[in-house]
Amino acid sequence: MKKFFIFVITIILIALVTIVGIFTYSGYSLYKEAIDETSIAEKIEEIKKEKDHYTTYEELPQDYINAVIAVEDRRYFEHNGIDLISISRAVIKDIQERELVEGGSTITQQLAKNTYFTQKKEFTRKIAEIFMAFEYEKECSKEEIFELYVNTMYFGDGYYSVYDAVHGYFDKEIDEMNFYECTLLAGIPNAPSVYSPTKNPELARQRQAQVLKKMIKYKYITQEEADKILNKM
Repeated sequence: MKKFFIFVITIILIALVTIVGIFTYSGYSLYKEAIDETSIAEKIEEIKKEKDHYTTYEELPQDYINAVIAVEDRRYFEHNGIDLISISRAVIKDIQERELVEGGSTITQQLAKNTYFTQKKEFTRKIAEIFMAFEYEKECSKEEIFELYVNTMYFGDGYYSVYDAVHGYFDKEIDEMNFYECTLLAGIPNAPSVYSPTKNPELARQRQAQVLKKMIKYKYITQEEADKILNKM
């Protein structure tokens, strides 16, 4: 009985390793095909050329940077493209739900997805995204990755960059954003059609409250500072 049990476990482990190997190879092939077609340097040049108003990291308000990192990727300046803690949590959730319901993606992974791959949730694409995230981290500074991210992210209402979103939603320059606007804008990309302040103002405020909660948790702001914003909502 013991030998049979060991045999079954061995077969299961071999099957799992084989499946992981297949997905990893497929993901790497997808990444390699994409990077061979367009290098990171070429992609960056392409993005900057396409954007009429490309926004640099230095032009972004620190409150906005803090809000995005708190709600999207709190270990952004510590990891090398992937956050193993977030991925592990997401994998457990996905297994429980038996589908890709949670991604655990870092800002770098989201940039890889936005610039090279489709938005469709697939395991192969997720693996390709990881390889591409490593490539971005190798070629770019954290500041450059962040600015590429906000220049290629969709903010709803047809706004495909932080510049367009700030001008469209608030009718002002990026450096004129106040703390309220920074935290509101930081929450939108998670689900642009849901959190667009023009289409669903109440849901946008609820999402903003989540952003503030994360900022308190990770000590970017105090509860008192958050209350001042919450009282305006």
